[in-house]
Amino acid sequence: MSFKIIVSIATLTVAIVLSAFSSAAVKDEIADRIAPEGSLCMSGDDCAAAPVAVVSGPRSGADVYNTCAACHNTGAAGAPKLGDVAGWAPRIAKGNDTLYDHAINGFNGMPAKGLCGNCSDDEIKAAVDYMVAESQ
Repeated sequence: MSFKIIVSIATLTVAIVLSAFSSAAVKDEIADRIAPEGSLCMSGDDCAAAPVAVVSGPRSGADVYNTCAACHNTGAAGAPKLGDVAGWAPRIAKGNDTLYDHAINGFNGMPAKGLCGNCSDDEIKAAVDYMVAESQ
């Protein structure tokens, strides 16, 4: 074989290989194989979830009590049950300021704010007022 024929065959082979890699189907296949596994969606992007509704204003004592109910419905850790007049009477006798202080700062088995990290002091006081009103 002559050198010209070998060069022509080699050139043709390279052209065929290059044209195969340049086809749209192959490019798409390669793009799929090297694409990231996931994606990142930032706040404000079209793909982001709807904004979370933020409650404006303080919650009522009854609403905040839902956090307190885990212990005050069952008596866990010595918590007086809602509506238990005998259990609440000695606590109520100490006065609202003492009840507020214990509820906000914690006392004995009760953690500060009853573990309601997003409750304001006023909301905790409203919950105390609710429990006292329901337990007299």
